[in-house]
Amino acid sequence: MNQMKDRILTTHAGSLPRPPQLIDAIRRKENGEQVEGFDKLVRDAVADTVRLQREAGVDIVSDGEEGKPLYATYIKNRVSGFNGTQEMPIRIQGEARDFPEFSERRMAGLRNVLKRPTCDGPIAWTDFDAVKVDIDNLKAATQGMPGDSVFMTAASPGVIQFFLGNAYYKTEEEYLQALANVMREEYEAIYKAGFQLQLDCPDVAMSRQSEYFDLSLGDFKKVVARNVEILNEATKNIPGEAMRFHMCWGNYEGPHHLDVPLRDIINEVLRTRASGISFEGANPRHEHEWNVWKDVKLPDDKYLIPGVIDSTTNFIEHPELVAQRIKHYADLVGKENVIAGVDCGFGTNAASTNVDHRIVWAKLAALTEGAALASKQLW
Repeated sequence: MNQMKDRILTTHAGSLPRPPQLIDAIRRKENGEQVEGFDKLVRDAVADTVRLQREAGVDIVSDGEEGKPLYATYIKNRVSGFNGTQEMPIRIQGEARDFPEFSERRMAGLRNVLKRPTCDGPIAWTDFDAVKVDIDNLKAATQGMPGDSVFMTAASPGVIQFFLGNAYYKTEEEYLQALANVMREEYEAIYKAGFQLQLDCPDVAMSRQSEYFDLSLGDFKKVVARNVEILNEATKNIPGEAMRFHMCWGNYEGPHHLDVPLRDIINEVLRTRASGISFEGANPRHEHEWNVWKDVKLPDDKYLIPGVIDSTTNFIEHPELVAQRIKHYADLVGKENVIAGVDCGFGTNAASTNVDHRIVWAKLAALTEGAALASKQLW
Protein backbone atom coordinates (compact mmCIF):
# COMPACT_ATOMS: atom_id res chain seq x y z
CA MET A 1 0.00 0.00 0.00
CA ASN A 2 1.01 3.62 -0.54
CA GLN A 3 2.43 4.70 2.81
CA MET A 4 1.04 8.25 2.48
CA LYS A 5 -2.67 9.00 2.46
CA ASP A 6 -2.43 12.52 1.09
CA ARG A 7 -0.06 12.25 -1.87
CA ILE A 8 1.54 9.95 -4.42
CA LEU A 9 4.98 8.70 -3.39
CA THR A 10 7.88 8.33 -5.82
CA THR A 11 10.57 5.70 -6.28
CA HIS A 12 12.57 4.12 -9.10
CA ALA A 13 13.72 0.70 -10.28
CA GLY A 14 17.03 0.42 -8.44
CA SER A 15 20.13 1.21 -10.45
CA LEU A 16 21.42 4.75 -10.90
CA PRO A 17 24.48 6.38 -12.53
CA ARG A 18 27.93 5.57 -11.17
CA PRO A 19 30.80 8.06 -11.00
CA PRO A 20 33.43 7.60 -13.76
CA GLN A 21 36.11 6.46 -11.31
CA LEU A 22 33.87 3.70 -10.01
CA ILE A 23 32.90 2.57 -13.52
CA ASP A 24 36.59 2.25 -14.37
CA ALA A 25 37.25 0.37 -11.13
CA ILE A 26 34.42 -2.09 -11.79
CA ARG A 27 35.71 -2.76 -15.30
CA ARG A 28 39.19 -3.41 -13.95
CA LYS A 29 37.86 -5.76 -11.29
CA GLU A 30 35.91 -7.63 -13.95
CA ASN A 31 39.23 -8.13 -15.74
CA GLY A 32 40.75 -9.68 -12.64
CA GLU A 33 42.73 -6.68 -11.39
CA GLN A 34 43.16 -5.78 -7.75
CA VAL A 35 41.70 -2.30 -7.31
CA GLU A 36 43.04 -0.40 -4.32
CA GLY A 37 40.39 1.61 -2.51
CA PHE A 38 37.47 -0.05 -4.27
CA ASP A 39 35.36 -0.40 -1.13
CA LYS A 40 35.71 3.31 -0.36
CA LEU A 41 34.77 4.22 -3.92
CA VAL A 42 31.57 2.22 -3.55
CA ARG A 43 30.78 3.53 -0.08
CA ASP A 44 31.21 7.14 -1.21
CA ALA A 45 29.15 6.52 -4.36
CA VAL A 46 26.28 5.08 -2.31
CA ALA A 47 26.29 8.07 0.02
CA ASP A 48 26.31 10.43 -2.96
CA THR A 49 23.53 8.68 -4.85
CA VAL A 50 21.28 8.65 -1.79
CA ARG A 51 21.91 12.39 -1.35
CA LEU A 52 21.06 13.08 -4.99
CA GLN A 53 17.88 11.00 -4.80
CA ARG A 54 16.70 12.96 -1.81
CA GLU A 55 17.59 16.26 -3.49
CA ALA A 56 15.49 15.17 -6.49
CA GLY A 57 12.60 14.53 -4.11
CA VAL A 58 12.50 10.74 -4.42
CA ASP A 59 10.62 9.24 -1.48
CA ILE A 60 11.78 5.62 -1.55
CA VAL A 61 15.50 5.40 -2.33
CA SER A 62 18.11 2.71 -2.98
CA ASP A 63 21.88 2.31 -3.05
CA GLY A 64 21.80 2.70 -6.85
CA GLU A 65 23.49 -0.72 -7.20
CA GLU A 66 26.69 1.32 -7.26
CA GLY A 67 29.16 -1.50 -6.65
CA LYS A 68 27.56 -4.12 -8.91
CA PRO A 69 28.75 -4.75 -12.49
CA LEU A 70 25.25 -5.71 -13.60
CA TYR A 71 22.07 -6.17 -11.61
CA ALA A 72 21.75 -9.82 -12.61
CA THR A 73 25.34 -11.10 -12.74
CA TYR A 74 26.94 -9.72 -9.57
CA ILE A 75 26.26 -13.07 -7.90
CA LYS A 76 29.01 -14.76 -9.96
CA ASN A 77 31.59 -12.90 -7.86
CA ARG A 78 30.06 -14.05 -4.58
CA VAL A 79 29.44 -17.76 -5.06
CA SER A 80 31.22 -20.80 -6.42
CA GLY A 81 30.30 -22.47 -9.67
CA PHE A 82 30.83 -19.74 -12.26
CA ASN A 83 34.18 -20.52 -13.85
CA GLY A 84 32.81 -21.74 -17.15
CA THR A 85 33.62 -20.32 -20.53
CA GLN A 86 32.18 -16.92 -21.27
CA GLU A 87 29.32 -16.80 -23.72
CA MET A 88 27.11 -14.05 -25.05
CA PRO A 89 23.97 -14.55 -22.97
CA ILE A 90 21.95 -11.64 -24.36
CA ARG A 91 19.55 -13.64 -26.46
CA ILE A 92 17.65 -11.58 -29.03
CA GLN A 93 16.85 -14.26 -31.61
CA GLY A 94 13.37 -12.98 -32.34
CA GLU A 95 14.40 -9.38 -32.96
CA ALA A 96 17.56 -10.51 -34.72
CA ARG A 97 15.46 -12.50 -37.17
CA ASP A 98 13.32 -9.49 -38.10
CA PHE A 99 15.91 -6.70 -37.79
CA PRO A 100 19.34 -8.32 -38.24
CA GLU A 101 21.29 -5.12 -38.95
CA PHE A 102 19.99 -3.38 -35.84
CA SER A 103 20.59 -6.43 -33.69
CA GLU A 104 24.16 -6.84 -34.92
CA ARG A 105 24.97 -3.24 -34.04
CA ARG A 106 23.50 -3.73 -30.59
CA MET A 107 25.38 -6.97 -30.01
CA ALA A 108 28.66 -5.40 -31.11
CA GLY A 109 28.29 -2.83 -28.38
CA LEU A 110 27.70 -5.50 -25.73
CA ARG A 111 30.42 -8.03 -26.53
CA ASN A 112 33.32 -8.47 -24.13
CA VAL A 113 32.23 -5.66 -21.85
CA LEU A 114 31.45 -7.45 -18.61
CA LYS A 115 32.08 -11.10 -17.89
CA ARG A 116 29.13 -13.48 -17.95
CA PRO A 117 30.53 -16.99 -17.45
CA THR A 118 28.49 -20.15 -17.53
CA CYS A 119 27.81 -22.20 -14.42
CA ASP A 120 30.23 -25.15 -14.42
CA GLY A 121 29.96 -26.43 -10.84
CA PRO A 122 27.86 -26.50 -7.66
CA ILE A 123 26.70 -23.11 -6.44
CA ALA A 124 27.47 -22.09 -2.86
CA TRP A 125 28.36 -18.88 -1.05
CA THR A 126 32.04 -17.96 -0.97
CA ASP A 127 31.68 -14.24 -0.15
CA PHE A 128 28.47 -13.57 1.72
CA ASP A 129 30.29 -10.67 3.37
CA ALA A 130 29.73 -8.76 0.11
CA VAL A 131 26.00 -8.74 0.89
CA LYS A 132 26.74 -7.44 4.38
CA VAL A 133 28.92 -4.67 2.93
CA ASP A 134 26.09 -3.60 0.61
CA ILE A 135 23.72 -3.48 3.56
CA ASP A 136 26.14 -1.55 5.76
CA ASN A 137 26.80 1.02 3.00
CA LEU A 138 23.09 1.66 2.53
CA LYS A 139 22.45 1.82 6.27
CA ALA A 140 25.16 4.44 6.66
CA ALA A 141 23.85 6.50 3.74
CA THR A 142 20.21 6.42 4.93
CA GLN A 143 20.75 6.85 8.65
CA GLY A 144 17.66 8.41 10.18
CA MET A 145 15.34 7.41 7.35
CA PRO A 146 12.50 4.95 8.07
CA GLY A 147 12.98 1.46 6.66
CA ASP A 148 9.96 1.69 4.36
CA SER A 149 11.67 4.62 2.61
CA VAL A 150 14.66 2.49 1.59
CA PHE A 151 14.84 -0.49 -0.73
CA MET A 152 17.56 -2.80 -1.95
CA THR A 153 17.47 -4.92 -5.07
CA ALA A 154 18.38 -8.59 -5.45
CA ALA A 155 18.40 -10.74 -8.57
CA SER A 156 15.78 -13.42 -9.02
CA PRO A 157 16.82 -16.97 -9.94
CA GLY A 158 15.12 -16.53 -13.28
CA VAL A 159 17.06 -13.44 -14.32
CA ILE A 160 20.37 -14.96 -13.19
CA GLN A 161 19.60 -18.03 -15.30
CA PHE A 162 18.85 -15.72 -18.24
CA PHE A 163 22.24 -13.97 -18.09
CA LEU A 164 24.49 -16.74 -16.78
CA GLY A 165 24.16 -19.95 -18.77
CA ASN A 166 24.20 -23.41 -17.25
CA ALA A 167 26.64 -26.18 -18.19
CA TYR A 168 26.51 -28.11 -14.91
CA TYR A 169 22.98 -28.79 -13.65
CA LYS A 170 21.02 -31.42 -15.52
CA THR A 171 17.89 -29.35 -16.10
CA GLU A 172 16.82 -25.73 -16.16
CA GLU A 173 14.61 -26.38 -13.13
CA GLU A 174 17.51 -27.87 -11.16
CA TYR A 175 19.67 -24.85 -11.99
CA LEU A 176 16.93 -22.42 -10.95
CA GLN A 177 16.44 -24.27 -7.67
CA ALA A 178 20.16 -24.17 -6.90
CA LEU A 179 20.15 -20.42 -7.52
CA ALA A 180 17.07 -19.99 -5.32
CA ASN A 181 18.69 -21.90 -2.47
CA VAL A 182 21.61 -19.47 -2.51
CA MET A 183 19.67 -16.26 -3.12
CA ARG A 184 17.26 -17.05 -0.26
CA GLU A 185 19.99 -16.03 2.19
CA GLU A 186 20.54 -12.69 0.45
CA TYR A 187 16.81 -11.96 0.36
CA GLU A 188 16.44 -12.66 4.05
CA ALA A 189 19.50 -10.60 4.96
CA ILE A 190 18.08 -7.56 3.16
CA TYR A 191 14.73 -7.98 4.89
CA LYS A 192 16.33 -8.42 8.31
CA ALA A 193 18.32 -5.23 7.72
CA GLY A 194 15.00 -3.37 7.70
CA PHE A 195 14.90 -2.47 4.01
CA GLN A 196 12.22 -3.13 1.45
CA LEU A 197 13.39 -6.02 -0.76
CA GLN A 198 13.02 -5.52 -4.49
CA LEU A 199 13.12 -8.78 -6.43
CA ASP A 200 14.45 -8.11 -9.92
CA CYS A 201 12.48 -10.35 -12.28
CA PRO A 202 12.80 -9.06 -15.86
CA ASP A 203 12.89 -12.69 -16.99
CA VAL A 204 9.12 -13.01 -16.66
CA ALA A 205 8.67 -10.67 -19.62
CA MET A 206 11.89 -10.06 -21.57
CA SER A 207 12.72 -13.73 -22.02
CA ARG A 208 9.63 -14.10 -24.20
CA GLN A 209 11.09 -12.20 -27.18
CA SER A 210 14.50 -13.80 -26.72
CA GLU A 211 15.13 -17.03 -24.85
CA TYR A 212 11.62 -18.43 -25.32
CA PHE A 213 10.54 -16.70 -28.52
CA ASP A 214 9.73 -20.03 -30.15
CA LEU A 215 7.36 -21.25 -27.40
CA SER A 216 3.61 -20.96 -27.62
CA LEU A 217 2.07 -18.34 -25.37
CA GLY A 218 0.61 -21.08 -23.20
CA ASP A 219 3.99 -22.72 -22.71
CA PHE A 220 5.65 -19.41 -21.98
CA LYS A 221 3.06 -18.63 -19.31
CA LYS A 222 4.03 -21.93 -17.69
CA VAL A 223 7.65 -20.69 -17.59
CA VAL A 224 6.52 -17.46 -15.91
CA ALA A 225 4.42 -19.37 -13.38
CA ARG A 226 7.33 -21.70 -12.61
CA ASN A 227 9.79 -18.84 -12.08
CA VAL A 228 7.35 -16.99 -9.82
CA GLU A 229 6.68 -20.13 -7.80
CA ILE A 230 10.39 -20.82 -7.28
CA LEU A 231 10.83 -17.24 -6.10
CA ASN A 232 7.84 -17.51 -3.78
CA GLU A 233 9.42 -20.53 -2.11
CA ALA A 234 12.73 -18.70 -1.74
CA THR A 235 11.00 -15.76 -0.03
CA LYS A 236 8.53 -17.69 2.10
CA ASN A 237 10.04 -16.34 5.33
CA ILE A 238 9.57 -12.70 4.27
CA PRO A 239 6.22 -10.90 4.57
CA GLY A 240 4.71 -9.89 1.25
CA GLU A 241 4.39 -6.26 2.33
CA ALA A 242 8.17 -6.10 2.75
CA MET A 243 8.79 -6.96 -0.91
CA ARG A 244 8.33 -5.49 -4.37
CA PHE A 245 8.58 -7.36 -7.67
CA HIS A 246 10.16 -5.63 -10.69
CA MET A 247 9.48 -6.88 -14.20
CA CYS A 248 10.38 -5.43 -17.58
CA TRP A 249 10.79 -6.27 -21.25
CA GLY A 250 14.50 -5.44 -21.46
CA ASN A 251 15.99 -2.06 -20.62
CA TYR A 252 17.19 -1.08 -24.08
CA GLU A 253 16.07 1.05 -26.97
CA GLY A 254 14.97 -1.37 -29.66
CA PRO A 255 11.98 -2.54 -31.68
CA HIS A 256 10.34 -4.54 -28.85
CA HIS A 257 7.74 -5.59 -31.40
CA LEU A 258 7.73 -9.14 -30.03
CA ASP A 259 7.25 -8.16 -26.37
CA VAL A 260 4.62 -10.26 -24.67
CA PRO A 261 1.65 -8.03 -23.74
CA LEU A 262 1.24 -7.31 -20.04
CA ARG A 263 -2.31 -8.59 -20.27
CA ASP A 264 -1.07 -12.05 -21.30
CA ILE A 265 1.12 -12.62 -18.24
CA ILE A 266 -0.29 -10.40 -15.51
CA ASN A 267 -2.25 -13.17 -13.80
CA GLU A 268 0.93 -15.25 -13.44
CA VAL A 269 2.86 -12.21 -12.16
CA LEU A 270 0.19 -11.43 -9.58
CA ARG A 271 0.87 -14.80 -7.97
CA THR A 272 4.05 -13.33 -6.51
CA ARG A 273 4.12 -13.04 -2.72
CA ALA A 274 5.50 -9.51 -3.11
CA SER A 275 2.98 -6.73 -2.53
CA GLY A 276 4.48 -4.15 -4.89
CA ILE A 277 4.44 -4.71 -8.66
CA SER A 278 6.93 -2.53 -10.58
CA PHE A 279 6.70 -2.52 -14.37
CA GLU A 280 7.25 -0.45 -17.51
CA GLY A 281 4.49 2.03 -18.28
CA ALA A 282 6.17 4.97 -20.01
CA ASN A 283 7.96 3.74 -23.13
CA PRO A 284 6.27 3.74 -26.56
CA ARG A 285 5.66 -0.01 -26.56
CA HIS A 286 3.96 -0.30 -23.17
CA GLU A 287 2.56 3.10 -22.20
CA HIS A 288 -0.93 2.12 -23.33
CA GLU A 289 -1.09 -0.87 -20.99
CA TRP A 290 -2.54 1.11 -18.09
CA ASN A 291 -5.82 0.05 -19.64
CA VAL A 292 -5.13 -3.56 -18.60
CA TRP A 293 -6.35 -2.56 -15.13
CA LYS A 294 -9.80 -1.82 -16.52
CA ASP A 295 -10.28 -5.57 -16.74
CA VAL A 296 -7.80 -7.00 -14.22
CA LYS A 297 -8.68 -6.57 -10.56
CA LEU A 298 -5.74 -5.61 -8.39
CA PRO A 299 -5.64 -8.00 -5.40
CA ASP A 300 -6.23 -6.41 -2.03
CA ASP A 301 -2.68 -7.20 -0.90
CA LYS A 302 -1.00 -5.61 -3.94
CA TYR A 303 -0.07 -2.10 -5.08
CA LEU A 304 1.38 -0.83 -8.37
CA ILE A 305 4.66 0.92 -9.14
CA PRO A 306 4.16 1.81 -12.81
CA GLY A 307 6.98 3.39 -14.74
CA VAL A 308 5.88 6.94 -15.55
CA ILE A 309 9.24 8.07 -16.89
CA ASP A 310 11.35 6.19 -19.43
CA SER A 311 14.82 4.84 -18.61
CA THR A 312 16.30 4.59 -22.12
CA THR A 313 15.96 8.09 -23.59
CA ASN A 314 17.36 11.50 -22.75
CA PHE A 315 13.98 13.19 -23.05
CA ILE A 316 13.01 14.84 -19.78
CA GLU A 317 9.32 14.11 -19.33
CA HIS A 318 7.00 17.06 -18.72
CA PRO A 319 5.58 16.93 -15.20
CA GLU A 320 2.07 17.25 -16.61
CA LEU A 321 2.61 14.10 -18.68
CA VAL A 322 3.92 12.32 -15.59
CA ALA A 323 0.81 13.39 -13.67
CA GLN A 324 -1.41 12.21 -16.49
CA ARG A 325 0.22 8.79 -16.50
CA ILE A 326 -0.11 8.48 -12.73
CA LYS A 327 -3.79 9.38 -12.89
CA HIS A 328 -4.50 6.66 -15.45
CA TYR A 329 -3.53 4.09 -12.83
CA ALA A 330 -4.94 5.88 -9.80
CA ASP A 331 -8.35 6.20 -11.43
CA LEU A 332 -8.48 2.45 -12.02
CA VAL A 333 -6.87 0.86 -8.96
CA GLY A 334 -7.17 3.63 -6.37
CA LYS A 335 -4.76 6.44 -5.61
CA GLU A 336 -3.70 4.73 -2.37
CA ASN A 337 -2.46 1.77 -4.42
CA VAL A 338 -0.07 3.65 -6.71
CA ILE A 339 3.55 4.68 -6.23
CA ALA A 340 5.11 6.53 -9.17
CA GLY A 341 8.18 4.77 -10.57
CA VAL A 342 10.58 4.45 -13.48
CA ASP A 343 10.41 1.90 -16.30
CA CYS A 344 13.73 0.31 -15.36
CA GLY A 345 17.15 1.18 -13.97
CA PHE A 346 19.37 3.99 -15.22
CA GLY A 347 22.59 2.08 -14.55
CA THR A 348 21.72 -1.60 -14.93
CA ASN A 349 25.08 -2.20 -16.64
CA ALA A 350 28.22 -0.56 -15.26
CA ALA A 351 29.82 -0.72 -18.70
CA SER A 352 27.33 1.48 -20.49
CA THR A 353 24.38 3.78 -19.94
CA ASN A 354 21.72 5.19 -22.21
CA VAL A 355 20.95 8.35 -20.29
CA ASP A 356 23.39 11.12 -19.40
CA HIS A 357 23.96 11.12 -15.67
CA ARG A 358 22.88 14.75 -15.16
CA ILE A 359 19.73 14.14 -17.19
CA VAL A 360 18.88 11.18 -14.92
CA TRP A 361 18.52 13.52 -11.96
CA ALA A 362 16.49 15.99 -14.01
CA LYS A 363 14.16 13.17 -15.04
CA LEU A 364 13.75 12.08 -11.41
CA ALA A 365 12.98 15.68 -10.44
CA ALA A 366 10.31 15.71 -13.16
CA LEU A 367 8.95 12.49 -11.67
CA THR A 368 8.52 14.06 -8.24
CA GLU A 369 7.05 17.25 -9.69
CA GLY A 370 4.58 15.20 -11.71
CA ALA A 371 3.63 13.18 -8.65
CA ALA A 372 2.98 16.42 -6.76
CA LEU A 373 0.72 17.65 -9.58
CA ALA A 374 -1.17 14.34 -9.61
CA SER A 375 -1.57 14.49 -5.85
CA LYS A 376 -3.19 17.93 -6.04
CA GLN A 377 -5.65 16.60 -8.61
CA LEU A 378 -6.41 13.38 -6.72
CA TRP A 379 -6.81 14.70 -3.18
